Parts: sequence; C-alpha cells; structure tokens
Amino acid sequence: MVQTSGSRARVDACPGALTTHRADDGELARVRLPGGRVTASQLAVLASCAEALGDGTMHLTSRANVQIRGVSDTLALAAWLADAGLLPSATHERVRNVVASPASGLAGGLVDVWSLVTALDDAICARPQLAELPGRFWFGLDDGRGDVGGAFDDRVDVCWRAVSRDTGALLLAGVDTGVRVPVTDAVGVLVDVAAAFVRCRGEAWQVRELDEAGRAELLANCGESRFPCVGRSESVIHRAECSESVIHLGAVRQDDGRHAVHAGLRFGTATAAQVRLLAEIADEAVVTPWRSVLLPDLDDADARAAERRLADAGVLVEPHDPAASITACIGSQGCAKALADVRADATNAMSELAAVGGAPGVAAHFAGCTRRCGRPPTSAVDVLADGDGYLVDGDRVAPGELADVLAQIRAKGRR
Repeated sequence: MVQTSGSRARVDACPGALTTHRADDGELARVRLPGGRVTASQLAVLASCAEALGDGTMHLTSRANVQIRGVSDTLALAAWLADAGLLPSATHERVRNVVASPASGLAGGLVDVWSLVTALDDAICARPQLAELPGRFWFGLDDGRGDVGGAFDDRVDVCWRAVSRDTGALLLAGVDTGVRVPVTDAVGVLVDVAAAFVRCRGEAWQVRELDEAGRAELLANCGESRFPCVGRSESVIHRAECSESVIHLGAVRQDDGRHAVHAGLRFGTATAAQVRLLAEIADEAVVTPWRSVLLPDLDDADARAAERRLADAGVLVEPHDPAASITACIGSQGCAKALADVRADATNAMSELAAVGGAPGVAAHFAGCTRRCGRPPTSAVDVLADGDGYLVDGDRVAPGELADVLAQIRAKGRR
C-alpha cells in the first residue's frame, strides 16, 4: 500500500449536511455549494435554517461552502436543505467540493467555467466510486486568472486551469503536471484523476500527502495512454506567472457594463438578517474562497444602493477595509481544540490597528490550534495560539502585543 507523509488511520470526520460534527457549541453542518453558487431563494432558506435550527448565523468557509453551527435538529435541517435543492445527493454530499473562479463570466478570465462547474458536480455525483473520496478533497476550475490554481495552494487537489480559450493545464496539489486538457474534456479528466486517487491514496486525505510512489502512480493516470484527449507541454506554469487575483470589495464593473458587488463579512460570518439582505439584492450570489459573497448583474444605480444598504447592515464594502484582511477560526468559543478566543483577540488587534490608521491592513489568519482551520488560500501572516500566547510567523508574541507586531509587519510591507 502506498504510504503517506503524516498518514492518519482514522475515520473521515469531515462534516456534511447529513453527517454533522459535534463541536463545543453543538452540531456543525457543512453545506456544499459547488463553485460557491447559490440562488437568492436558497440563501433565504439558509438564513431560516440558521435562525430556526442553528446559532442564528451563517459561516462561510475557505472552500466556498457554508456552515451552520449549533444545529438543534439535524433531520429538519436535512429536509429543509433537500427541499431547497441544496442536497442533490445523499451519498456524495460531502465530496461536492468544487472551487471555481468567482468572477468567471462576469469580469476577466479566459473561459467562463460555470458550465464546467455544473457538469463537474453532476459527474461527481454520477460516479459511485467518488463517494469514497475524503471530505476535504478539492476540485478546482480556474478561468485563467490564477485565483484558484494560480496561488499554487497545494490544498486544491486536482485543478483545471485555462491557458487559452480552449485548453487548460492539469494541476495536482498546485503543481502543473505539464498535461494539457481541452475544455471539452476537462470534467472527464478531473473525475478520472479523482477516481485514481481513491484507488491509490492509501491513508492520504489529499494529494499533497502522497509520497513519491503515490504521486507517480497518480501521474501515470494523467498521461496520453490513459486519457487520449490530452496532450503535454514542455512549458509549465511557474509560480512567478501566477496571480492571487482577489477582486476588491464594493462595486466591480462587469465586462457587459453591469456591476457586481463584492461583499465582505467579518470572520466570514453573516447574521440571518444579513443573509436575507444579500438575497434581496441579487437573484443569485457566489460565495468565494475568501469567505465573502459576490452579487452579480446589477445596474449602476442598484449597485450603489446595494453598497449603502450593505454598509448600513455591517457588511464590508469599502475596497481597502482592514477588517477584510483578518481571518480567524471559530476559536475556543466553539472548538475544544482551540487554545484561545482567537476572534476576540483578533478583534482587539483590529481595533488597535485601526487606531494607528493606514490602509490596506495586513493580511493575517488567527488560528486556535495547529490545524489552522479556515486558513485563506492567499498568503497571510500566521497567528497561532499555543496556550502561552501566540506565535506570529513562528515568533512568540503576547496577546496584548499583537497589534504592534502586525503594524510592524505592515510597515515592512511583508504582506
């Protein structure tokens, strides 16, 4: 059997909507939204679920999914989600992890990947073998701008990244394999690679954990003999060519002249009232891997009005709002493994940073333990609680000194 680096012989505890996780603040349910896409009516249902069955808030994840915490009735939640079309497959609901370029088809990009998102979700659910994938396995569809595959985040297990209008690169754990796949064959190749991972993964949860033999076996399934539709390129995408393309908050002009509003949420958390407001503004929304929400297809007047309404409701819409660059896990308020109330400490640090002025703020992720849940796909200062304070990029810092240290990092331009 293929061995892995840091293998873990235990049951997959990744939560879903049907298989919830028992956290310190109650049952946690995770609802998969392939590509992050969700209709206004589905958002309204999620708001009602959070309010009636959970802690009253909707939590966004760095995989563009949503979570409801403190669930009181898991059966009722599943029924509400199924009725809203948010639970199309009971067997595959935990493996529908598809991250896509959020602004695809709206502004920029080489290819509109949304039809691929739908086709990929259907293909995943149609393959019984893929129900055996770990719940943390990611599929990626990058329209060429580099916001999914471009950051070379090794957490995205298998990604198709457009390199032209009709061809894309196949990336495994953020590394360009050199394999080139026509857009018409992208979905088939992605699910075949995922099926190969099921066969050869051993105890690995993700591609990045495979040892050399495991990666070689997986790569063997990416060649022309396995997939006659693909080709190879001697010119691979290097990190220097990649972009962490995150669209700014607020109104963004679309290619068709209309606008999208990019709404940020403190710590990726929205109250039920805020979720309902999002649902009122646009017919559909896109949850992003940056734990924010994109509201597309608004005319200029509606976009400006939306910005005002969202700001009044406490949603972040200023392009350089420092709060948008600070992320955190749930901390000790909801997780037994967390060694600090990281959100409280992050909030205090943000307040102190705001007092000294300057924007944009430094990007930092506060984590209560070494699992670093919720870590964003883009680079950020690592602020890790260790029981005696924090380690900031490995250096010990007392909670009361966090703002000063982050201000120094900001001044040096490290993030």
